[in-house]
Amino acid sequence: MYNFTIPMALMDFVPVIFFGMTAVILLGDLYGKMGKGVYALFAAGSFNVFLAGFCKALWKLLYAADICDFKAMEEMFMPVNSIGLLCVGLSLICMVCMQKKSVTLSVAPVAVTSSLPFIAMMVVGLGGMCASLSVLSVKMKKGRTMILFILSFACAMAMGYLSGQDSTLAWVNWTEQSINTVSQLCLMLGTLALHKAGLKNWNW
Repeated sequence: MYNFTIPMALMDFVPVIFFGMTAVILLGDLYGKMGKGVYALFAAGSFNVFLAGFCKALWKLLYAADICDFKAMEEMFMPVNSIGLLCVGLSLICMVCMQKKSVTLSVAPVAVTSSLPFIAMMVVGLGGMCASLSVLSVKMKKGRTMILFILSFACAMAMGYLSGQDSTLAWVNWTEQSINTVSQLCLMLGTLALHKAGLKNWNW
């Protein structure tokens, strides 16, 4: 039995909203800077990450409000979020490394019984995303913005330790949510900085 409260569940929506804002800004600024296939991969990956986070937060809210325990909404988080982050990371890496060259990418669904492949995809995806945005920061002479992306990735990795803790405990959930909120806030602020610096009109 989980020790959730409604305020705790509502806070879970905050990092989801931050990521959604980050994705919307990047989708607008990076349109035309990627090949169509790569851009589609980025859009699909961003939607998956947002959907996974939203569904998990909604599950927690329904559970805290004693309405229902829609377990499938929680169980879908790991595979949907990890594949989404991998797509986002790969698409940004392709943009930075290959610019507008034609690239064909595919992510095939795989049946697994361990969470390790999904964790690996999340690390690679988020790492690729933060690294690519850091490269853009340097190229746009906004080197200090890179600190926000590094901090975002560091906070996400710190959550890896907490994933091994008892998720039914209130302090574990509050700590995870706080760290995730800081991670997504840094990612959003870094993206906003690039947006204000003219990422949409910036050329390689």
